[in-house]
Amino acid sequence: QVQLKESGGGLVQAGGSLRLSCEASGSVSGIRTTAWHRQAPGKHRELVAQINYNSRISLADFAKGRFTISRDNAKHTVYLQLNDLKPEDSAVYYCAADRSYTVFHWDYWGQGTQVTVSS
Repeated sequence: QVQLKESGGGLVQAGGSLRLSCEASGSVSGIRTTAWHRQAPGKHRELVAQINYNSRISLADFAKGRFTISRDNAKHTVYLQLNDLKPEDSAVYYCAADRSYTVFHWDYWGQGTQVTVSS
C-alpha cells in the first residue's frame, strides 16, 4: 500500500503563488506516475499535471505557463508550483499515484489540500 499526503494549500490573493507537496510513504518503490488533480465545487475532478519516474511531464492546457510539476525521488515527494493564481484556480487539489506509466485508473489518492484564491 501507498499513502499520499498533500500539504501547502491555503488562501492567497490573485496573482500570488503556492507550492503544493505530495509525500508518498509505504510501498513507494512501485510508483511510476504521480499526478495532481483538482476539483472545484460543482465541477468534475480534472487532471492538472503529471510526472513519471523518469520526469516526463504532462500539463493541462490551463496549467501551461503558470504551473510547474517536479519530483524529488530521494524524498518520495512531488511538488506542484502554482504561479499567477486566479480565482478560478480555487479547488481542492489531490495527489494521485499509480504503478503504471500509462494510467487509466489511479491506484492511490491523497486526501487533498484546499487552495483558495481571492480576487
